[in-house]
Amino acid sequence: MKKVEAIIRPFKLEDVKVALVEAGIIGMTVSEVRGFGRQKGQVERYRGSEFTVEFLQKLKIDVVVDDERVDDVVKAIADAARTGEIGDGKIFISSVDSVVRIRTGDRDSSAL
Repeated sequence: MKKVEAIIRPFKLEDVKVALVEAGIIGMTVSEVRGFGRQKGQVERYRGSEFTVEFLQKLKIDVVVDDERVDDVVKAIADAARTGEIGDGKIFISSVDSVVRIRTGDRDSSAL
């Protein structure tokens, strides 16, 4: 099993959700996060004063899938979240040793 973590722009969430559902993914976790990369924040104006917002608001999507589904999930997220501009985000893939569904005690693939 693999955990796919995607950092995306907030306004792309609905597009990514639809793409994942169309790819057959039935569950995901979404968290509000802040950070920066190459975009290095942005300059904003408030009441005539300029200030830099260093940590930009992003969303983190977590999806755990069987190994054979990883490429489909990554493609769905990347295609739906892409704007072509700096700051579109990143996708991280890591191994998951085990999953347990709390309600039933199901383990691994049957718990997904």
